[in-house]
Amino acid sequence: MGDTGGILTALGGVGLFLLGMTMLTEGLQGLAGQSLRRLLRRFTRTPLRGVAAGAVVTAALQSSSAVTVMVIGFVGAGLLTFAQGLGVVFGANIGTTFTGWLVALLGFRVDLGALALPLVFAGGLIRLLGGVRGRHVGGALAGFALLFLGLGLLQAGMAGLSEVITPERFPGDTALGRAQLVAIGAVVTVVTQSSSAGVATALVALDAGAIGFGQAAVMVIGMNIGTTFTALLATLGGTVAARQTGLAHLLFNLLTGGLAFVLLIPFAPLAETWIAEGGRDAARLSLVIFHTVFNVVGVGVILIALGPFMALVRTLLRERREALTARLDARLLVQPGAAVDGAGATVSDIARHMQGLLIARLSPSGPAQGDNTRLRQAMRALEETRGFVGKIDSAGLSGPVRARYAEILHILDHLTRLAYRIAQEERVATLHRAPRLARLARITRAGLIGGVSGDGAGQAEWFGRWQAIVQARERRLRDALLAQAGQGADTPGAALAQMDAARWLYRVNYHVWRIWLHLDRIEQSREGREEIMPSPARDEARADVRAD
Repeated sequence: MGDTGGILTALGGVGLFLLGMTMLTEGLQGLAGQSLRRLLRRFTRTPLRGVAAGAVVTAALQSSSAVTVMVIGFVGAGLLTFAQGLGVVFGANIGTTFTGWLVALLGFRVDLGALALPLVFAGGLIRLLGGVRGRHVGGALAGFALLFLGLGLLQAGMAGLSEVITPERFPGDTALGRAQLVAIGAVVTVVTQSSSAGVATALVALDAGAIGFGQAAVMVIGMNIGTTFTALLATLGGTVAARQTGLAHLLFNLLTGGLAFVLLIPFAPLAETWIAEGGRDAARLSLVIFHTVFNVVGVGVILIALGPFMALVRTLLRERREALTARLDARLLVQPGAAVDGAGATVSDIARHMQGLLIARLSPSGPAQGDNTRLRQAMRALEETRGFVGKIDSAGLSGPVRARYAEILHILDHLTRLAYRIAQEERVATLHRAPRLARLARITRAGLIGGVSGDGAGQAEWFGRWQAIVQARERRLRDALLAQAGQGADTPGAALAQMDAARWLYRVNYHVWRIWLHLDRIEQSREGREEIMPSPARDEARADVRAD
């Protein structure tokens, strides 16, 4: 009965630890909100900065799995590139070691039992009465307290099983034994969905004498590998970039596990000597030091060989040409903010596709073969994107996310109008027949090509200036055509057709400008910047409604 009680107490401790970890992570994620996305986007310009950002965010959220799954979602939605996402994933492996340090330094040396219960009460009260932000604060506070309540129960349960669970009952230090210990560590992480809980359990078992240092170290290696399971699940059905990120995470952790075994050869004797002198404290610190060291070394090695590593991942999981709507993962709909960002990246892809199609339409040699196929592809993508956006729970959006949602609706409207105009082949043919119209078409095409090389605000500003140029020339051309028709130089029908084609040029340029203006606003919102729009352009946008 005593053994059964010890087992149940230990299992209850693990459950409380997991519950506390979940509440702490969810609370901190809720508090971070959009600032977490901005942080990841802003501080992942280089792989090294991405590693630092991943380590910090994981240490703060107390969950490498949550951060990795989040990053895979960002990569799939186009918010982070494959290279940027890798840096964060690598850093998450370092950040997850923070929990081990927290448990080793506080969980055994400081009696937090008397403090934990009042913290649970305070957290529950704040969560109940504190509003939206208070719900996150209270959840994080209560979760932090539950971590240590669970750890205390786990210690009590292990103490009761000290005579039943001994190092001799675990696999020994052989090739087969180590493989079994790695498997045990991986299974523990897969079942609990938390490598942090597994490391905490290993620390408690080591402290209770249930396992030796070598056994604990090998199990931690297995836990490090097991944490990839959640990330791999998150990639199922995702984009190629998201699946590449999940595969890279798995390969990286396997590589890190191999390096850990190499490092364990010199590290184990040093640790055993220190443990013989320092006792339990030295044993716990040796394990967390080993956990941190092999992850840091693994990140260092992979950064040195990052180029070949990325090439290997891309070779193993080749990136085929994807549809324009590949980022519209239905799983994003459960997180309206992420769904909005995925839709924003998609309309940006469609805008670039249609801008290229428009440039080809205005080529002096006329429409290229296959243009109509590309146009139909864009129209299907627009229809699918409108359907996806319609499924987003817009009532649950607020602040900058709601503003980005509105910008996406504007972009979809302009893209739909632009697609309709690109399909008007007779107007395009008229452009190429009349010399003055052909000249205006070349000017418009030059502006479209020039804007392709811009980025964000630069493109919006470029097209705003170019739209004014095209508008002025279109009005002068229209006046000239009217004058010629009045003098009998052109037939009224020919003059009207040419004026209509000139108006078509102005309209398509106008739609392109407005699309990039709304895309710029989305980017500004993501970066947390205030919108900067020159007052003349704003006044013109208000006054000139001919294209709308």
